[in-house]
Amino acid sequence: MRFKRLAEYFEKIEKTASRLEMTRFLAELFKEAGAEEIDLTVYLSLGMLRPKFEGIEFNLAEKMMLRAVSTAYKVELKKAEAEYKKTGNFGAVVANLAQPGQEANLTVAQVYKRLLDMAMDEGLGSQDRKVKSMAKLIQDLDSLSAGYVVRIPINNLRLGFSEMTVLDALSWMAKGDKSLRPELERAFNVCADIGLIAKEYKNKGIQRIMQIKPQVGVPIRPAKSERLPSAEKIAEKLGVFGVEGKWDGLRVQIHLDRASAPSSSLRASAGKQTLFENESQALVRIFSRNLDNMTAMFPEIAKAMEQLPVKSVILDGEAVVYDPKTGKLLGFQDTVTRKRIHGVGQKAEEMPIKVFVYDILLVDGESLIDKPFTRRRQILERVFTPSVSETLKLAEQNIISDVEQLRELMTKYLQLGLEGVMCKKLDTAYQAGARNFNWVKLKKATEGDLVDTIDCVVMGYYFGKGKRTGFGVGAFLVGLPDEKGTVGSIAKIGTGLTDEQWRELKTKSEKCKTKEKPQEYLVDKNLEPDVWLRPELVVEILADEITRSPIHAFGLALRFPRLINFRDDKNVSDATSRKELEKMYRMQKG
Repeated sequence: MRFKRLAEYFEKIEKTASRLEMTRFLAELFKEAGAEEIDLTVYLSLGMLRPKFEGIEFNLAEKMMLRAVSTAYKVELKKAEAEYKKTGNFGAVVANLAQPGQEANLTVAQVYKRLLDMAMDEGLGSQDRKVKSMAKLIQDLDSLSAGYVVRIPINNLRLGFSEMTVLDALSWMAKGDKSLRPELERAFNVCADIGLIAKEYKNKGIQRIMQIKPQVGVPIRPAKSERLPSAEKIAEKLGVFGVEGKWDGLRVQIHLDRASAPSSSLRASAGKQTLFENESQALVRIFSRNLDNMTAMFPEIAKAMEQLPVKSVILDGEAVVYDPKTGKLLGFQDTVTRKRIHGVGQKAEEMPIKVFVYDILLVDGESLIDKPFTRRRQILERVFTPSVSETLKLAEQNIISDVEQLRELMTKYLQLGLEGVMCKKLDTAYQAGARNFNWVKLKKATEGDLVDTIDCVVMGYYFGKGKRTGFGVGAFLVGLPDEKGTVGSIAKIGTGLTDEQWRELKTKSEKCKTKEKPQEYLVDKNLEPDVWLRPELVVEILADEITRSPIHAFGLALRFPRLINFRDDKNVSDATSRKELEKMYRMQKG
């Protein structure tokens, strides 16, 4: 397929606000794409080159892209900057500066390879080489194609759909409806490479998709928990169930394969920070809740994995830092400081980490996700007997059926500094990517009526007055996503932050500022912030209650909201949803 054809589809998709029409356009695109390029087409349509967990980064900032555009069209940099300042849209900058009548015959695969080569270019002088390579690519494309290509490296393509819409479109491609979505989503949940899923489906059909199993090195989308308002409700719903602690740390999924050392091609595609290769050539990968590869950040976890008596394994657990002098577990804000590229070894000594492992999804090449939780637990206990290290710890578990026992365990874990308990059904499979009542969390009671904190998307911020003008932020707007991908406002927050939190909010906001209101945002004109942010920053919010609202997007708002944590380990898909908010509203006490 010619890249220009892909750009024409992008233009159609960008001009429609209808989710159904968008899905149909994508289905037509995927049907037209060749079997050898469907994965590349899917990646590019999502504004990326490889799955997120491989960590491919362009490292091409907006200023560098403006240099590339000005070089390509032989105009002064100031003119390109002025066009961008006027429009705030790189596609419009290209359209206004491009020479009329320019045509190109580059294919999707050719454009993809040139972009990938740029992204993989590292070392001395790489930035200048990237600018020159991008300028040459722009020159080799028509203006429509170039207008979309320049937006990909700066994370600005954003056509308004996600991997879930891609799955819908793949079903539409073959059936003309969403009937195959459940099987496609199941496969994506256990093998979170959307391009691979598309390629397998295009080449081999739904029968191949039904056979897809977990693979070491490719993350499984983690199972999620539901909420119930009280210990009594949990005991009533679950009957006989397992109880484990709920740690306030980082969700981690750890992969080990002794027999499969990373090949040179895999290492090249994964980038510098994604692999740990030990002396015996074992492959270890550590993934976050939102599928970021954190392997290089936790060398002690990778080392501890080497002691496990298995050939291959995938573990699910929670990583928490502790005070090396007292042994006391610390909180999320301390744990998240371990997410770093530089100074990893020193930080590991200052703030060592424990991983409390509570599930096992694969062992010695055999998938366990379809086995009941009791069987997975038996296998997990066998792997961890005897205890393998101080870094990897088997999560303690109690099997109970009584509400008083649940209250006693809740008290015990709270006294140990945990944030509550996780209650789990014993006879269920591991449902990757799903949120249901197989797992139910019970957290420490708050002063208000809410049964849990709420993970919100920061939509934008206001400049503020007085002292806060020094921070650059005086208040911020948060919202939640609905099932269609719309992010609607639920609260404007202007109090309850420390000076340090205000500064951190400003620093994090700088990384996702955008000149235009994101098209998926639903915000009343009286609430529009001074600065819009792309939907990338997630924060944990505590409120006294959820109330009816005539101004916020979904008719609900938070009363007395305050910031608890910045959740760098979560993205928009991990935020509390509109449906969950409505359920929490109904669950409020009284």
